[in-house]
Amino acid sequence: MGMEDVKLLAVVGMSGSGKSTVIEYLTKKGIPKVYFGGVILRAMEEAGIEITPDAERKFREEIREKEGKDFVVKRVIEEVKNLIGAGQKRIVLDGLYTWTEYKILKKEFPSEENMVVVAVVLPKNLRHKRVAERPVRPLSAREISERDWSEIENIEKGGPIANADYFVDNSGTVEDLHEGVRKLLGEIEFLRA
Repeated sequence: MGMEDVKLLAVVGMSGSGKSTVIEYLTKKGIPKVYFGGVILRAMEEAGIEITPDAERKFREEIREKEGKDFVVKRVIEEVKNLIGAGQKRIVLDGLYTWTEYKILKKEFPSEENMVVVAVVLPKNLRHKRVAERPVRPLSAREISERDWSEIENIEKGGPIANADYFVDNSGTVEDLHEGVRKLLGEIEFLRA
């Protein structure tokens, strides 16, 4: 199978933007995902570190500092190539965070025909309100502000969002978000094998 048949869809966004909702929508359609965070979790397990949200954040920053900013993305590319080798033509990338990762992926998969980056966006005040009210891992206003700053300054998360190929608005309901994703998938012919 040539690369012309393969399309990767990387979903990016700030914490609480709705990335997980979009990823879940796509995986329920049978599209396999490669989870960037899974690389971190496996590395933590190998190092014998207890997995907690704070430990994960700290480890993610430290491993990129120690092993290089490309630590995660190199392993993700291996997983993607394994899926392609197994015959997968459509793959979702869950957890593209850094500008370095973005540049490496774009170098590996330079054509928009092969890789599309989609940013899930909504106004900051609405995102913060939703994060504070969510049933799983709610954060206070101070915590989400600190996380935003950390994601932007420490892991360069803003670059992939600013340079995304497409934007999906998550200001409405979950159904509105699903409809926006459905329209986008049609536009980029993602589900066509």
